[in-house]
Amino acid sequence: MITQYEALIEAPFGVVAIAMQGNQLGIDLLLESPSQENLQFYHPAMIKNVIIMQAYEQINQYLQQPNTQFHTLLHYQHGTAFQQRVWQAIAAIPLGQVATYGQIASQIGSGPRAVANACGANNIPLIIPCHRVVAQNGIGGFMQGKENGLSVKRWLLAHEGVQGYAHE
Repeated sequence: MITQYEALIEAPFGVVAIAMQGNQLGIDLLLESPSQENLQFYHPAMIKNVIIMQAYEQINQYLQQPNTQFHTLLHYQHGTAFQQRVWQAIAAIPLGQVATYGQIASQIGSGPRAVANACGANNIPLIIPCHRVVAQNGIGGFMQGKENGLSVKRWLLAHEGVQGYAHE
């Protein structure tokens, strides 16, 4: 979790908080706005970092139109070689579709639990749409088990037109 946010976007499920940590982009999906002491900038006019501004604009557009394409922001996600392979596979899941942890694991020659761990290490949800990865027989996890994480995942999937996960 990020400790100092540079931009906030109101969302139907709560708030999308954006920050840079060194040269790593970070996005948190929050159920409510963070406290004032955790805000560095919170209004678009105050955003000075070009990467934060791009993320802000693209995420804001995605929340209005789910077919928004995220561009350039993937370069600001750092991880192990394995995590990068998982994230590339996740980024390739088309809008309105899901893949199971097992399908991703089979695709990259790994195991489902390792894929789930890489999903949990994703610092840029929405841009790398880990919400599109589901369990073989259900919705799976999201947001590393944080309270109401599954309701956020359900909202994101419904927003993208994915059927069948609304009331699990």
